Formats: sequence, C-alpha cells, structure tokens
Amino acid sequence: MRHEADSVVRKARSNARWIKNCFLPIDTKITKRNRTLPTSATMKYLSALSALFVATAATGASAFAPNRAPSSPSSSLAMATATGPAPAVMEILEAPTNNTTSAASGGFAIAPDDLVALAKDILVEKGIGTKDGGACLAEDFEFVAAVVGPIPKEAYLKALGGFRIEDGFDLTNKFFGFSVDPTQPNRVWFFQRLEAVHTGTFMGAEPTGKEITYPPQANHMDFDEEGKVTEFGFYTVDRRQGDTGGLGGAFGLMYAVGKPLPIPECQPYKPSKRFRFLQLVGRLGSKLQKKE
Repeated sequence: MRHEADSVVRKARSNARWIKNCFLPIDTKITKRNRTLPTSATMKYLSALSALFVATAATGASAFAPNRAPSSPSSSLAMATATGPAPAVMEILEAPTNNTTSAASGGFAIAPDDLVALAKDILVEKGIGTKDGGACLAEDFEFVAAVVGPIPKEAYLKALGGFRIEDGFDLTNKFFGFSVDPTQPNRVWFFQRLEAVHTGTFMGAEPTGKEITYPPQANHMDFDEEGKVTEFGFYTVDRRQGDTGGLGGAFGLMYAVGKPLPIPECQPYKPSKRFRFLQLVGRLGSKLQKKE
C-alpha cells in the first residue's frame, strides 16, 4: 500500500501545476516523513472525479449533453428547487419516411425516402464526387472526419485523387443502415464495413496480399435543397474490431501496411499520461474506501 502511495506522490509532484489548476482546493495532511498526501475525503473526491472523467471520455460526453432545447434558466432553477433534479429525458425517435408528416420530417424540400435514395446513388454511382468531377457536391461542400477537416471541395477532390487507394487495394465496401436523421432532416446516416486486400504499391509499401478488416464506421451526408452534398464525414464506432488499430479512412490502410504517418493521429489510441494518472488515482481511492 505504501508503494502505491509513494507512486501517487511522485506522479502528483510531476503534475503539480496541472493538479493545482484542476483539483484545488485539495484537503491534504502532512505525514511523519514530510510528505503531502490527500486525506481520505479528498481521495473519495478524486475517485469520483476519475470515474466521471472515464465515463465522459468513453461516451464523448454525450451522456451529459441535453437531447432537447433546455428551458430558461429561471424555470429550470425553480423546478430543481421545488422538486429536486429533473429526471433524464429518454426519447425513442423513429427515422422519418415519406409517410411522416412534414412537421416530423422538418419540412425539408426532399422527402426522406428520396433523400436516402439520393445518398445511395451519390455513394455508389458518383463516388461522393470522385466519379463525376465533383458535380454532386455543393460549392460550399466540406469533408470532416474524426481528426481530419473540415476540408473544402477542391482540396477534398485533390486529396482523394492523390491517394489512389484503389490502385493499391482490392476493396469490398458493405454499406447498411441508411436513415434520415429525425432531428436534422437534411442528413442521411449509414454504416460501413470495409475489407481490403493489399494488391499494389501503396505509400511505398510493396503488395503483400494481406487481408485487412476495418472497424465499423458511421458515415453521414448533408444535403441542400437542390440535392447537392454540403458535408460528408465518417467516424470509427468500435475501435476494438478489425486490424487497423482502430483507425478508419486512409489512416487505417497506412497502419495496416506498416506505413503510418509519424503523428499520433495515425497511431492506435493510447491513453494520455494524465488520463492514466486519473485512473490510478481512482483505483487507489477505491481501495482506500474499502479499507474504511
């Protein structure tokens, strides 16, 4: 137990300025060996804070974001004072279709089923602008992914032309789950499963015949009322699947063939030192609570 405490002290001192900003005021006590350690009450606080930090990081803070417009501050305060915290609102929304009323579908110019059909056509037949010279893309089009973008239309088309991914791989794309967002009626969501075989030279890597499986990805397309794509993006939704280190897009292929760019964004996810420190504090706090 003392070894773990000493380890925490060393880490705390190396992160002293950061901890001061984040955790003050901290209740401490001086040990017989002149070491400043958190009291048990503070350890409980840090343990709870660590758990909250882990939960927030795991969910992208979505668990704490409102899913509808908040009421005015005064009415919210009155409700909380009179009845205690309001329960979380849980709504199950169905994807809109052509049979939905205009109010439910947001009154967008293109009906939901037609918008889904348009998204499929742009995806397969037009390659999201790569097969039609960008004719399907609006002039204010932007590409945005988890770490890349926003990238404007011309830069997007130029970047995809430079990669020439299909020259290096046999690609099998499987798309499914197309639906219009019930809260944003100009957006179509869909999922993607990608498999690739390394058959040609890519990023200096000679063909190996390696079979590559991607993690599932969530994609979206936004449209204007003329049916042009104004935004396209994708995001890995389960980094533990596949063999690309949890990476999507071109970054996944680079990693799979051993040619990742020398930047953190092209490497598998690794918790930061501060995140690992918070996890250690949380585990130590839990042990102290059990001993009391």
